[in-house]
Amino acid sequence: MRRRRRRAIAIDSRLVLDGPTPRLFDEWQVEPSLWNHLRRAVDDRQQPGQFILTGSAAPTDDITRHTGAARITRLRMRPMSLFETGHATGAISLSALLAGEAARSPESTLSITELATLMVIGGWPGHLTRTNAHAMQATRDYLDEIRRVDLSWVDRTARDPGKVGRLLRALGRHVATEACLARLIADTAGVDGADGALARETVRDYLTALERMMIIEDQPAWAPPLRSRSRIRRAATRHFVDPSLAAAALRATPERLLADLHLLGLLFASLIERDLRVYAQASDATVLHYRDNTGLGVDAIVEVAAGRWAAFEVKLG
Repeated sequence: MRRRRRRAIAIDSRLVLDGPTPRLFDEWQVEPSLWNHLRRAVDDRQQPGQFILTGSAAPTDDITRHTGAARITRLRMRPMSLFETGHATGAISLSALLAGEAARSPESTLSITELATLMVIGGWPGHLTRTNAHAMQATRDYLDEIRRVDLSWVDRTARDPGKVGRLLRALGRHVATEACLARLIADTAGVDGADGALARETVRDYLTALERMMIIEDQPAWAPPLRSRSRIRRAATRHFVDPSLAAAALRATPERLLADLHLLGLLFASLIERDLRVYAQASDATVLHYRDNTGLGVDAIVEVAAGRWAAFEVKLG
C-alpha cells in the first residue's frame, strides 16, 4: 500500500491530494516530497484545514527547507495525562493558576501502589483496554523495536541495537535528573566494564535520534531575569516522553518500584512533568526547571510567552 502511494505521488500528486478534506497522511516523512506538493496545494486552494500530517519522527530540516510558514501549523502529540486516562479529577486548572486564580487541591485518592502501576503502564491510548501485564510487555516491545529498527530508519543511518539499548538503560537510571553527558557515557559501560563505555559522539548522535523519534524530551533550564550573584545551572533534566519508557528500559515492574523508593520518586517526578507538559501546551506555555549553585531548585517552572510563570515542587508522599 505504501509503495503504491509513493508511486502515485511521483506520477501525479493529485491522485492522493484530491478528495474530501481534511485528508490525513500518516508517517508522511517516509515520502518527504509530499511536503512540497501539500504546500503548493494549500497555496492554490486558499482554504484552511485541508491536510493533516502525522508522523512518529520529526523530519530532518532539509525535508521542510521550503517553508510552511503561514500554511502549516505544528502540533506536538503527547501521551495522555492522568486526567485523560480517568485517574485524576481535573479539579485544578493550570491556565487558571497562570491567570492568578487561587486553587485548593483535593486530597488524592490514588495509593502509592496504584501510582507505581500507572508509571509503568503509561499514557498510551492502546493500553486502556489491556491488562497491566500486556501493557507493560507492549511498551517493552515498542522500545525494543526502536532499538533494533526504528532508530536506524529515522535518518537512514545504521546504529548498533546493543549500544542503543545500553544508552536507553542509562537514561532510565538517570530519568528526572540533570545527568551530564559524561555521566551517561560512563553508565553505558557493562556492569563489569567489559563492554566499555560508548564514545561521546556516538552518545550525542543516539540522543539526537531518540529526540527526533520522540522517545526522549529533556526539560530545559529556566533563566529568570534576576540580578542575582547566584550562578544558574544550565543543565537540562533528562526525561522520556512517558515514564513507562524509562520503566521499560529498566524492565521495572510496580513491585520492583515499590522496593526501590528512590527510583519510584524519580519516575513520579517524570510522570508529573509529562502531565504538566500536556496542560502547558494547551496554555501555550513551556515547562522548565530551575537550579543554581547555592542549591536552590524548583522541579518545574511553567512559563507563558507573556512572562508569567508558576513554580511546582514535586513530592511523593
